[in-house]
This record gives sequence, structure tokens and C-alpha cells, in this order.
Amino acid sequence: PEVINGRTHKATVVDLSPWVEYEFRVVASNSVGIGEPSRPSALLKTKAAVPVVAPTNVSGGGGSRSELVITWEPVPEELQNGEGFGYIVMLRPLGSTTWTKAVVASVEASKYVYRNESITPLSPFEVKVGVYNNEGEGTLSSISIVYSGEDEPQIAPAGASALSISAAEVEVSWQPIAWNRHTGRVLGYEVR
Repeated sequence: PEVINGRTHKATVVDLSPWVEYEFRVVASNSVGIGEPSRPSALLKTKAAVPVVAPTNVSGGGGSRSELVITWEPVPEELQNGEGFGYIVMLRPLGSTTWTKAVVASVEASKYVYRNESITPLSPFEVKVGVYNNEGEGTLSSISIVYSGEDEPQIAPAGASALSISAAEVEVSWQPIAWNRHTGRVLGYEVR
């Protein structure tokens, strides 16, 4: 609080964070200066409230076939605002109007894997992650686009040819597989 009149013996402290322990001290001042602070008060915890800070860096991707891996930056303890803290994960295929909701009841969680055999490889999903505690549901993050897991390549490289370089060397060449929705990212080739 601002400086309080010398005839006042109590003050209301505002803009404190919910569900946080505080201790208080009082100092007296006059025209000469500021005196020593009082001994600290006993610790006092503010009441719990619905969380208002949503997780950040919502992203994901990768994983196995028929999986959607969703990741986020966990909310720090001082912003959880109460007991029973957890995450709410909302997802839907891009273009759909119906959200699927999952609850992750772990305070430390930073990942959720949605599994469904009907998910096709590299399908885009709209994803948002929110928070809740015993006081209720809080804020949701903004929507992020996350792609489902890839499948193994279904196409063989074309145009394989071999050229003898020496008695101990053969150069093998082929046409690379172009990226498309069905092949995904080719990370490497194996020559047999």
C-alpha cells in the first residue's frame, strides 16, 4: 500500500496472487527518516482461485501411426492458483466443428498422446490446452496446428542404378522420394 497516515493502524493489501503464502512487515517513518521494520507477521496464504494463465508453446507432432502428440510448457506453481491443478486438452481435425476433450490430471504434465486408429498419417489438427483446479476451469491457449504421426514410406525409390567405380567400389544412385502427404519426411535410405 501507499504510505499510510500515522493515525491509521490497519491497511488492505491488494493485487496479491491467489494461493500464495505471504508475510508482512510494517515500518514507521517521519520527517527524519524510516525506522526499523517490525518482526514479520505469521505466514498467511491467500485463498484459491480459478487459474487464469494458460500453457504456452503448445505444439507437438511426431509419434507413431494413429497418434497425435501434443506438447506444452507447464504452468509454474505460483500461477496454478489452487489445489487439484491439471490440464484440459482440446483437439479436432482441421475443418471439423466438434472438439474432443481430454483431462490430464498431473501438475507436472507437458505432453498428451491422443490415439485413434482412424487418424490418417500427417493429418492436421487444431489443438488448444487449458488449465483447471479445484475452483474450476480456467483459460485456454490459442489454437495451434499439430500434425498426427507419420506412417512408414509406402513408395520405393525409383530409378535405382549401379555403376562400377573400381574393383572394390560400386556407386549406387536413385531418384529421391518426393515429400507428399502419404510419404512424409524421408529421413534416410537403406541400400541393400
